[in-house]
Amino acid sequence: MLQATPAVTQARWVVDTSTSLAWWQVSPNLNHLWATTCPADPSWRPGEGRSSGWTMNIPSRSTTGFTDTEDTVHVPLYPRRKVRHLCSEAVSGEVTGDTTHWQGIRGKFTVRADALATGEAMRDALMRQVLETVRYPNIAFTLDSVVAVAKQGDTVTASAVGTITVRSEQRALTAAIRIFPDSGNERVLAKFRIPATELHDFTPGLQHLSLGMDTRVWKEFFMGVDLVLRPESSGSP
Repeated sequence: MLQATPAVTQARWVVDTSTSLAWWQVSPNLNHLWATTCPADPSWRPGEGRSSGWTMNIPSRSTTGFTDTEDTVHVPLYPRRKVRHLCSEAVSGEVTGDTTHWQGIRGKFTVRADALATGEAMRDALMRQVLETVRYPNIAFTLDSVVAVAKQGDTVTASAVGTITVRSEQRALTAAIRIFPDSGNERVLAKFRIPATELHDFTPGLQHLSLGMDTRVWKEFFMGVDLVLRPESSGSP
């Protein structure tokens, strides 16, 4: 007797641009080396040396001053507590595939590089200079597969395998991801890390600035996203 094969549902999820953000952070962060595309979110704050005009409504995790204590636990330092429609439209993209069995998952995401902000005008201008944001406006990530999937309750943890492109440099990488429902959508927290010395490959302009990477003060570089994915369509092949 033949048994019916369970139907495979192909889903398409699109990034909600007004509620999604990207961020980066260095360890040790020296109390100022982090950035976000959503600085208006009340959970976030800029670090030491910030430009004027910022209202500090939450205490810093760190002591004041430029300390060089390594921290790979509080990453990002100021995670978003609640999704709000406060973000600039800096992150876009989509995911397709079978999100029931996590097979055939593909995706493409872009982050507008000039939307990343540290909260200090001169530092932000320098960041855009080394990223060459006029010539290369987007940081891109191509998602090839989702592996090592585990589910507990309504939360999925997994690894996202793909390729990141910064400027014209590409690198295969794997990011840790956590997915859970949020107001009818899916919220995706993703994070990867590389040795800070590898930033030379992505942003060779840093080599001429004599910053903490050259003096081996910077140890690790983290980048991630906090995405809100909304369902666009679904169907069977």
